[in-house]
Amino acid sequence: MKEPDPFKDRLRASRIVAVLVVDDAQEAVPLARALLRGGVRAMELTLRTPSALDALKRIIHEVPDMYAGVGTILTPEQVRQVKAAEASFGVSPGFNPRVVEEARKAGLTFAPGVATPSEIESAIELGCRVLKLFPAESLGGIAYLKSVSAPYSHLGIEYIPLGGIGIKNLRQYLEFPGVLAIGGSWLATRDLIRAKDWDAISRNCEEASSIAAEVQGN
Repeated sequence: MKEPDPFKDRLRASRIVAVLVVDDAQEAVPLARALLRGGVRAMELTLRTPSALDALKRIIHEVPDMYAGVGTILTPEQVRQVKAAEASFGVSPGFNPRVVEEARKAGLTFAPGVATPSEIESAIELGCRVLKLFPAESLGGIAYLKSVSAPYSHLGIEYIPLGGIGIKNLRQYLEFPGVLAIGGSWLATRDLIRAKDWDAISRNCEEASSIAAEVQGN
């Protein structure tokens, strides 16, 4: 019997990870609740603003149903900060072996970014089994993912594509068996968060979650 894997299990249940840039930590809790109302139960707070880790802590404390991780992790020091902030997982835009090694050392569940077969193999060598494909659409979209992942499919590698994915092409990504979940920044754009338009964010999430549920039901 396989041991439970909370990271894979939670992402497989959600299928969608909201990728967010939060400028004001006070926006974090209403944002997380808006995502949940729309059916999105996983989020990645990017380290692009000084508020990210404070926002994470507030969500962990006040919105425990949200599965909250941190993205744009670029250095070993950030790995340690993210782990100390009790993030459920970490993500990077590219593949940096020092960052991956630090995540493993710290016990932080981690998905590095990859774009090429060489990066996929380097990540596999370091024990990674969930990889972020970035920037997915610019690389060639779902056709590229199917091609680049084929030589490694027997290893059970799963992918989180991010970059250029929206409501129009969401279904084709979710229908590919190698996709664990997709990353979506359109669900709660920086402008929508700044405007505190929680209803619009919930509507975006509802639309995306409806597609994910249809794919799951097939």
